Amino acid sequence: MSEQKSIVYIDHSEVRDGRLDELKAAIKELAELVKAKEPRIIAYNVYFTEGGKRMTVIHIHPDSASLEFHMKVAGPEFPKFADFVRMLTINIYGEINEGLLEQLRKKAQMLGNATVVVHGFHAGFARFGGR
Repeated sequence: MSEQKSIVYIDHSEVRDGRLDELKAAIKELAELVKAKEPRIIAYNVYFTEGGKRMTVIHIHPDSASLEFHMKVAGPEFPKFADFVRMLTINIYGEINEGLLEQLRKKAQMLGNATVVVHGFHAGFARFGGR
């Protein structure tokens, strides 16, 4: 069986009361920064529940090095989100190293003492970019 190299990152946060509009503006800026400065990232998407009480951020990386680079590029922007959200969970699908896991734990703690769970790959495949 071949090894999975891609990494899927999913986080869930509660939006702080009265901060939705500011959060939407800040996360749009962050998404634009990621698009401009991280050419290897496959997808970076932000979703809100109806009513804007919860936010989910999903990104897909070709490998763990891409997620490590994301933490370097976008990481300095994360502290400002502490005023807008209370992070609940970070789920990582795929293998990452201990250093990256520690960075994600620090992010989770800073933004709401969230839990970080790494899900190891077992079986499957991905078709990115068509045939």
